[in-house]
Amino acid sequence: MANEFLSKEADIIDALKTIYDPEIPVNIYDLGLIYEVDVNDDGRVRIVMTLTSPNCPVAESLPVEVQETVADISGVTSVEVNMTFDPPWDRDMLSDEALLELGLL
Repeated sequence: MANEFLSKEADIIDALKTIYDPEIPVNIYDLGLIYEVDVNDDGRVRIVMTLTSPNCPVAESLPVEVQETVADISGVTSVEVNMTFDPPWDRDMLSDEALLELGLL
């Protein structure tokens, strides 16, 4: 069961890496907008995420895109997306891949 859980989490992360912030050419996972991904044995997924700023122009649509993208994964039965601004996002949350893509590494 542990391998199935890890596989499902990897599938979710791969799916999240297909979603991009429209203002920054980096996917939301490497951008550091995803704080937490929890997967239950029955396929329920809970994601805690943030935005680059509370006034982000995609504040309404990005969580919906995350929910819909993850819901399309085989074996996922439900998706709950929770927004938080604690801690607030900053550039230190960028992955090495994001830093490289943005020319900051």
